Amino acid sequence: MKAVHFGAGNIGRGFVGLLLHEAGYEVVFADVAEALIDQLASTPSYTVHEVGEEPTDKTVDNYRALNSRAEEAAVIEEIATADMVTTAVGPGVLKFLAPVIAAAIARRSPEAPPLQVMACENAINATDLLREAVVDAYSGDRSGLHTRAVFANTAVDRIVPNQAPGQGLDVTVETFYEWVIDRTPFGGSEPRIPGATYVDDLAPYIERKLFTVNTGHAACAYFGYAAGVEKISDAMADSEVARRVRAVLEETKQLLVTKHGFAADEQEAYVQKILRRFSNPHLPDTVVRVGRAPLRKLGRHERFVGPAAELAEGGTHPAALLAAMEAALAFTDPADPEVEELARIIGSNPAEEAVTRITGLDAGHVLFPSVLDLIKARAAV
Repeated sequence: MKAVHFGAGNIGRGFVGLLLHEAGYEVVFADVAEALIDQLASTPSYTVHEVGEEPTDKTVDNYRALNSRAEEAAVIEEIATADMVTTAVGPGVLKFLAPVIAAAIARRSPEAPPLQVMACENAINATDLLREAVVDAYSGDRSGLHTRAVFANTAVDRIVPNQAPGQGLDVTVETFYEWVIDRTPFGGSEPRIPGATYVDDLAPYIERKLFTVNTGHAACAYFGYAAGVEKISDAMADSEVARRVRAVLEETKQLLVTKHGFAADEQEAYVQKILRRFSNPHLPDTVVRVGRAPLRKLGRHERFVGPAAELAEGGTHPAALLAAMEAALAFTDPADPEVEELARIIGSNPAEEAVTRITGLDAGHVLFPSVLDLIKARAAV
């Protein structure tokens, strides 16, 4: 079995590539980072260091590496004879991969089983975005595309922090991971990937991850930054920061239980697991790294405004989530262009317009007045 994986970075090597290797696939890494690909191509193996509860080291071998910019034709040939394509490149990059994947699908033998395509990105229904781009780029008979490729959405979760200098190809990750896959596109022929979970309805699991892990992680970063701490684990060791993060996840728990029917005790156990993960002292994650890109994180369907808006629509005032938004607005990092853009929007627009531009909320939304107060307060600083 062979899988072509786009994205040879820390997540690609330390999560998706590792699981595919353990499932018995020969993994072909494809990336545009020349030095990284050269290092992979010249090294027979690398080690994934899992830290936390029951730490262990795992060796990954039986892989190859291609430069997807300089060796595009070779990547197309690899996909044409592969069983699976996965990605971990960031949702904004998927459209650039689509022409290569489309060309490879067109070259596949008519007798070959459908290519299994999964975008393992930190975004809702990222595979749908990739599929749409592949369809647009496909030069063959689009009516028969469904017999040549199967596209399945996924929800992925593993904390992979910035790596220590000099670590080379080795990757340090947390022991916990979750790879949830929509089984319905496979028609009963889903790939066997030990450690992956197949479900018939992916939406609840995507939102559970986004509104618990992503919401909680960002809240910890912004509250921790305001408290003057450096690491995420140090932030969680601060009783006041931990209390505020817990309050945020109490609100999102309420939403997830009501909206998706998760059992309250099941969601509470999930929250407790997430809080333990954030507290892992072996992960050298910083509040600045996790807090970067605050403008994106304050988007309409993102980790703060998304659940807060739904709670407000249901009659609940999301005080803890609003406090997290306030902390996000106050976050600064000279190296983060989104911090500068966020300040520019607030400083050069009427507060009402700034709310809509930052959060996507219209003036008639029930949450709008509360966010407007935050923007006005930030503008006055």
